[in-house]
Amino acid sequence: MRESIKTGLCFGLTSGTITTLGLMVGLAAGTSSRIAVIGGIITIAVADALSDALGIHISEEAKKTTSENHVWEATITTFATKFLFALTFVVPVLLMDLSQAIIISVVWGILVLSIMSYSIGKDQGNKPMHVVFEHISIAILVILLTHQIGVWISQNFS
Repeated sequence: MRESIKTGLCFGLTSGTITTLGLMVGLAAGTSSRIAVIGGIITIAVADALSDALGIHISEEAKKTTSENHVWEATITTFATKFLFALTFVVPVLLMDLSQAIIISVVWGILVLSIMSYSIGKDQGNKPMHVVFEHISIAILVILLTHQIGVWISQNFS
């Protein structure tokens, strides 16, 4: 796989998972509103995917050795991956009770991050489970923090 595509896929999946789960968990804890969570997911899918794609674009342009083709492949792949993957989190929210949908979404996100992290660790010749543990630990920290922030907002601004 070309490095530009790998960059976009890995960045898009990671950001799509952690940002979307953080937003979902925080909004659900703070509002208990299905419409707020769906609106948040769709907003993240568009705005954050465009923002991250621009960030990758500028970051790749800053490298003097990167070709214009590489820059655009990484940009487009980042946007498409983050946009499409973030939208997958809408499905459980539409089909299930909100609390069940959050649990299913967390499991789905952790599964995808685990598979990607294992693959990265294996490709780099590292111990794959160390890479998985590191990445999943960060994701869980984000989920716990955003849940607590949502609870705090609900208690202080309702």
